[in-house]
Amino acid sequence: MISRKYLYLIALARERHFGKAAASCHVSPSTLSTGIRDLEQELGVVLVERGQQFAGFTPEGECVVAHAKRAVADAEDLRQALDVMRGGLSGQLRVGVIPTALAVISALTAPFARSHPRVNIEVRSASTQTILAQLRSFELEAGILYVESGSAGDLHCLPIWEEDLAFLTRSGGPLAGRDEIEWHRAAQQPLCLLSRDMQNRQTIDRVFAELGCAPQISLETNSILSILAHVRAGPWGSILPSSVLELIGAPSGFHTLRLVAPAVKWHTGLVTLAREPRSTMISALFEQAGGLVGAF
Repeated sequence: MISRKYLYLIALARERHFGKAAASCHVSPSTLSTGIRDLEQELGVVLVERGQQFAGFTPEGECVVAHAKRAVADAEDLRQALDVMRGGLSGQLRVGVIPTALAVISALTAPFARSHPRVNIEVRSASTQTILAQLRSFELEAGILYVESGSAGDLHCLPIWEEDLAFLTRSGGPLAGRDEIEWHRAAQQPLCLLSRDMQNRQTIDRVFAELGCAPQISLETNSILSILAHVRAGPWGSILPSSVLELIGAPSGFHTLRLVAPAVKWHTGLVTLAREPRSTMISALFEQAGGLVGAF
């Protein structure tokens, strides 16, 4: 349905390398290069900056790549609609998820998979900015993000659950026996937190800044599993979404405290591009997500 020449161009945009792009299309580099040159002749513009290796796209090339990605997405939407008419939704659903929501995403993907067994689901952990960029470049169909990140005009967002934060520490430590801790006191503990590119961390930093606190952050990681391992093994405490600890359960040897003064809450939700008409896949995903609203 879409000319292979445009698919070659999209592959080159993704791989940024002629050989790798050709391999991903299962053709030789010369075939890919010839196809792109043919496309340049058809359109009457130079699309690719060429040197001894790929050097980027011209402004015209960037424009054509963007339109080609939209055309491929539209063709996939049509295929999905026809599949439903023939007996069931099929295809690939790629969902980008911020790390703090990874423990919760199965509440959406598991029932979706049961309802649509012919759909292949890929869940990717990524930062908010990476998810937004990949949504806009049609590398993801959906994202799970903080709602405030999905407020741009080209996005559609469905708030699903309200989140708050908890303080995690080892059992038997100086905070044993307490069931809550104030933010200013948490700032005085040695902390292991998510890295600064994560929105959860940015929320935490903002609260500390508003309180005028200088937290003792001595270890950072982009993995919640790594946080759990370090809190268990070392002197650190951490601040994580309550839902993570509730769904996976705080392992033995840990103690969880409510974070108070202030109580910080925000919404996390499903975010997609605001394309009309909405694809059959995305419509089905929003229908499934709607059943989770208020369930957490």
